[in-house]
Amino acid sequence: MFKARKSRAVPSSEAQGFNSSDVARICGVSLRQLQWWDERNVVSPRQDGHKRIYMPEEVVEISVIAELRHKGFSLQKIRRVLRFLQKDMGKRLSDALQSSSDVHLLTDGRSIYLEETPNRIIDLLKNARQPMFLVCVTDQVKRLTAADRKPARSETAASSRKARAV
Repeated sequence: MFKARKSRAVPSSEAQGFNSSDVARICGVSLRQLQWWDERNVVSPRQDGHKRIYMPEEVVEISVIAELRHKGFSLQKIRRVLRFLQKDMGKRLSDALQSSSDVHLLTDGRSIYLEETPNRIIDLLKNARQPMFLVCVTDQVKRLTAADRKPARSETAASSRKARAV
């Protein structure tokens, strides 16, 4: 009935990824939502025993997926966006951020654009025949890097316990 999961082991050099709790907090989704997306191969993290380990590019993808879900996109349309970014363009969301300018994802569910030029974004929005949804991918990466600098709740609790013990 269910397919056996293919486990992708995490080499020790990649162990700096994010755990499910961190990803849920950063992206504003539930742990169950992450599990559901993993089970349906929307975003599949690496496995470290029973733990899911998400690499930064996967966290950016989840953040964009969550943003599109909040805007009412179906999972089928989101898969189309991800397929476009991963296969048709030959790059993942985070790879699009190597440029120095902001990167915006525009879609109406059918057409998908990844744009850096503000004038091009305005032209796409003006000439759209149906509502276009815009997600600033750069903002999603900034959210990730800001969360990366914050200590995890468990670390702050441990440091406060140490301070009280002294």
